[in-house]
Amino acid sequence: MQSALIVKYGEERLPRYTSYPTSPCFTPDVDDSTYGDWLTAVPLEKAASLYVHIPFCRSMCWYCGCHTTITRGDRPIVDYLQMLREEICLVSARTKAPINIDHLHFGGGTPTIMGPKKLLGLIELLHEHFGFTDSTQIALEIDPRTLDQEMATVLGEAGIHRASVGVQTFDPVVQKAINRIQNIEQTMQAVSHLRRAGVDSINFDLVYGLPHQTVKSCIETTKAAIEMCPDRFAVFGYAHVPSFKKHQRLIDEVALADAESRIAQAEAIAENLLAAGYRRIGIDHFARPGDSLAIAQANGQLHRNFQGYTTDACETLIGFGASAIGRMAGGYVQNEIHPGRYAKRIVSGRLAITKGYRSSAEDRLRASVIERLMCDFQVDVPALAAVQGLESGALLDGNVRLAMLEADGILENTGGVIRLREEGRFLIRAVAAAFDSYLLQSARNYSKTA
Repeated sequence: MQSALIVKYGEERLPRYTSYPTSPCFTPDVDDSTYGDWLTAVPLEKAASLYVHIPFCRSMCWYCGCHTTITRGDRPIVDYLQMLREEICLVSARTKAPINIDHLHFGGGTPTIMGPKKLLGLIELLHEHFGFTDSTQIALEIDPRTLDQEMATVLGEAGIHRASVGVQTFDPVVQKAINRIQNIEQTMQAVSHLRRAGVDSINFDLVYGLPHQTVKSCIETTKAAIEMCPDRFAVFGYAHVPSFKKHQRLIDEVALADAESRIAQAEAIAENLLAAGYRRIGIDHFARPGDSLAIAQANGQLHRNFQGYTTDACETLIGFGASAIGRMAGGYVQNEIHPGRYAKRIVSGRLAITKGYRSSAEDRLRASVIERLMCDFQVDVPALAAVQGLESGALLDGNVRLAMLEADGILENTGGVIRLREEGRFLIRAVAAAFDSYLLQSARNYSKTA
């Protein structure tokens, strides 16, 4: 791709489009009362998904963009888990009957920080209040530096299907620059623990665009990771937003790559994964051919949510814990972000929602268009609009950004059927942004496109 286009679009600050509208659009107009009504209206004939946020770590990784708190002791974790248990009871009491669950995801922070017994107890409580089956998929994020065999064994016993292992990079220079020291041996041991415990799917998270990172170090990390045979890779570009995440100010901005170098790093990682037999999924995931994610993509059934690319097609996502986001038929909701204020709301017997967004019919159409672009790199806008009983003109007529992208050779537009050219796929977020009617309100909160 021409350097001028990389500079033109790659330096833009745009959402990752794991939702639409994105969270900066959320307002207090949607509150706990709204959420209570939406929970009561959840259709019981359809399965839902759950997300549980554990916002604690033992040390801060300077690149981190998650809502997390550093704690050396266990007391804050114990107190938080009690509030989490009470929230689960409050939420389930609002539904007409136990909701069947397709997917359950534990994120953070470091979910395993709660310890084996408390994790088992939390999963048992969820089983008491929701409907789980043998086909319910349970995933959990892992910091391999802290995983021991006891915890891994409990994960297997608890029915965890997939573990997402944070690798980021094996380059010691980069690790020092991001305050996350993690050697290859620690990661190999964690993978061994998980497989011995019967956790049957493992995916690795890699990051490019970190300080002092090079194409060479990205290739070395990727090759070392491939040797451990994970089922999937998620390959993310580092999002440097120090105005939003103040600990990122500890990162030397001079050591960060420009857009062109970031694309070169991402392409180097992709080339090695493809050569090893993985298939590219969307913009930043890779999976073995027999993996459910690869199968979903081949069948046109790939989806995108707050965890990235997924097979999860559920309309309803219920979030638990401080900062957790949920998705309902009526829109989005988000819990109080600060753990202390979150706890106060739960103690008072209130749902923890403090903001959200009520989606319009046009919002839902735009969300569908953006999701298909992000998953398939193409979309038939008129066809999607017709399915939802809407006109496509609101999205296509006078769309200056879309016309500019077409003129720059990044996409083809044939009567509203949008297809990205192969060489322009790294700029898919720039294309999705052509259908984002709220972008100018909060672009400063987002990461660079490339």
